[in-house]
Amino acid sequence: MDSLSQAVETALGANTAAVDETPESPVGGNKDARPAVRAKKRIDHHLWGTYLLLVMIAMIELFSASVQEISADDIFSPLIRHGRFILIGLLLMLIMQWIHYRFIFKMIPLYVIFSVGMMIAVRGGGEDINGAVRSITIAGTPVLPSEFMKLAVALGMAYILAKTQVKGKRDVSWWGLGIGLGFLLLCAGLLFSQGLSNTVITVAIGLAMMFVGGMGWPKFLIALGVVGILGLGGYKYKTTHEDNSALSERQELAMRLNHADADTIGGQGRGKVWNKRVDDFYRPNKHLEQFSLEHQQEQLSFIAQAHGGVFGVGPGKSREAARLPLAYSDYVFAIIVEELGLIGGLFILLVYVWILGRSAKLTLQFKHTMPGVLVMGCAFVIVFQALYHMAIVSGVIPVSGQPLPLISKGGISVLATSLTFGVMLSVARHAVHITDSKQAQRIEHDLLPQSAQEVSPALRN
Repeated sequence: MDSLSQAVETALGANTAAVDETPESPVGGNKDARPAVRAKKRIDHHLWGTYLLLVMIAMIELFSASVQEISADDIFSPLIRHGRFILIGLLLMLIMQWIHYRFIFKMIPLYVIFSVGMMIAVRGGGEDINGAVRSITIAGTPVLPSEFMKLAVALGMAYILAKTQVKGKRDVSWWGLGIGLGFLLLCAGLLFSQGLSNTVITVAIGLAMMFVGGMGWPKFLIALGVVGILGLGGYKYKTTHEDNSALSERQELAMRLNHADADTIGGQGRGKVWNKRVDDFYRPNKHLEQFSLEHQQEQLSFIAQAHGGVFGVGPGKSREAARLPLAYSDYVFAIIVEELGLIGGLFILLVYVWILGRSAKLTLQFKHTMPGVLVMGCAFVIVFQALYHMAIVSGVIPVSGQPLPLISKGGISVLATSLTFGVMLSVARHAVHITDSKQAQRIEHDLLPQSAQEVSPALRN
């Protein structure tokens, strides 16, 4: 039986269009015995290439963007700290790609429970960041559970959608709609008190998963309507609710440094910050007004991008990195455009879009629903966050804080993104394609959980 088990595991890795089949007689009369299928496992060079390219860009651009963090004469200290997290993330990604995605699928409930638990923990005793309780400290390192929560939403929705496919139809069951919608609203509710941007990204990921996961139009429109109504109601409550609690010392310091009013700092009054940011975004002639401390991030970001022009001033030659607050994290894209120009900024945009396009192509090649929704969910996590960051920095949407995946400084963000890439590489490496042998497809079908054996929605009428 050992030889048969080895043959089955080899067959599950049958990931090339050309598969060599070597018939063997069943062992011990086992009706589930399959002939051995020998094939090489795939290494997705597109996903690997984009990951390594983003890492190289991060190491170059963070050298300039982290000038405000340099202590004494150690100019390489910010780069070394970021490099450590990159190495840990790379190791994590290597481990993940070797694990078959069916085991990752089984571990999704545990990961979701862990992420939700972290969100509850931070609400009970977290640390204040920019007027909202967002992080907890573990082993001396600030941890933002929201970075893991976005992946939890994608994986959780993939788990629900894969298990609730209607057999033979391009749709999910009503039970799947209810569970999926309830799960999405739970996650969005946990994130809502911490900030609007993470909530928006989370909801976008969940709805996009429903759309590509085979949910029929009537159910998808119901989900869209419920999310829209509850979202508008929550925003209305948050932005009109009065909070009379006393400010903490940290909140009072933030009020003084930012020249803000007391009712716009922290607590449930956080919603007034959202209103103010929206009002500021739509203020008339904002591109003609004089420089002010109140709008310095937005104005210095525009100055940096204008200074870069079409071709940029060159790597390491940023002028605004020394003045732009959070240039190494929330506004790193502005420094990229300043140094690499419009062309460089568009190239970075293309790299992230390429991840989404590659994931979509892989999904169309997979035989079963499960690997497709897994890889697309992970792609949505990375790409939606990147687009949101670029939109903020470019002035397309109101000011908020959102890191640029793999490039912005932040250890937990790097680890979460590397974990996301690892799941994608695992699926790309192990999932059987429709061009693979029928035998390899049968073996994968038998080894998947019975409730997740439905074929991809792209192959159904």
